[in-house]
Amino acid sequence: MFSTDDNSVSASLVKQWMPELRRFAPNVPIVLVGTKLDLRDHRAYLADHPGASAITTAQGEELRKQIGAAAYIECSSKTQQNVKAVFDTAIKVVLQPPRRREVMAARKKTRRSSGCSIM
Repeated sequence: MFSTDDNSVSASLVKQWMPELRRFAPNVPIVLVGTKLDLRDHRAYLADHPGASAITTAQGEELRKQIGAAAYIECSSKTQQNVKAVFDTAIKVVLQPPRRREVMAARKKTRRSSGCSIM
């Protein structure tokens, strides 16, 4: 989960949280959820937070591919937009997990781009 109203969160997701998930839950499918969807186009909020840069749906999808998540969905708990869809997606991913080959290919791609070598 990350907030769509803060573009800096994606870096910590890739660098901090994904290695931890891969270590402690290596075979668990991931559903990437972008929260606070209502703030993405909220002019007053963006005016009150100078320098705030929202993450677009396309950027969220790219992040999903980068980390090898099974799905990406955006929601707003304030407006209830897509909240049910988040749970429906999670259930679907658990009942029909992605093919292992697809997940492994995405993970290898992420590892190569991290600049980390294991000897």
